[in-house]
Amino acid sequence: MRQPKSVKSLEDLGRVRLSENFFLRDFLYSEIAVIHGFPNIPDDPDLAIAAGSALCQNLLEPLQARFGKVSIRSAYRSSAVNHFGNINKLNCGRNETNHAGHIWDRRDAQGRMGATACIVVNRFVPWYERTGDWEAMAWWIHDHLPYSDMEFFPRLAAFNLQWREHPIRRIHSFIPPRRGVLTKPGMDNWAGKHELAYAAMLTKLGA
Repeated sequence: MRQPKSVKSLEDLGRVRLSENFFLRDFLYSEIAVIHGFPNIPDDPDLAIAAGSALCQNLLEPLQARFGKVSIRSAYRSSAVNHFGNINKLNCGRNETNHAGHIWDRRDAQGRMGATACIVVNRFVPWYERTGDWEAMAWWIHDHLPYSDMEFFPRLAAFNLQWREHPIRRIHSFIPPRRGVLTKPGMDNWAGKHELAYAAMLTKLGA
C-alpha cells in the first residue's frame, strides 16, 4: 500500500481494521501534528499495519477483554512528528530509539518489527488514584501478555505498552517513589508468577 496522498486514500487507510475493536485511525491522532501542522501518516503503511495489528491482537484486545475500555493516549508517530517532538523537548525520544516503538513503520536496529501505544485502562484509574498501586497492572500484564516494554506515568497511570518481535519484557516507571526499573531480564523478580501483586486489584475490579 502506498502512502496516502488524498483525503479518500487516507480515509481508506484509517478504515483498516487492526483487530476486532481497533482501527488504524484510532492511533493516528497526535497533538504535536495538529498544533504544528505535520501529517501524521505512515511512510510505509504495510509495515505500520502489520506492527499495529500485532500490538492490538496480542496486547490491547486481551487487555480490554479482561478490564474493559482501553483509551489510546498516544500511539503512532511519523518520523517527522517524532523528530520535531524530540528536538523541541515534547516528550519524544530520538527517532532511532523509537523505531519499532512509536514509529511503527520503521524496524529497529536489530531488524525487529514493533509498535507502541500509550494507553489508559479506564477501569483501573480509580484503583490507582485511591491506592497509588500501578504495579498491580504491570505485574498482571507481565504474567499474562507477550509485551516487550512498559513505561508507567503518574497521570491516570497511563503507560506505554509495546509489542515487538523477540520481546525484552522490561517494566519501567516514572511514578514516585518507585521510579526506575521494576523488572527486566536478569533481575530476581523477573521469572515466575506474581499473583499476590494483583490479587486485591482483581477482587476490587471484579476482573
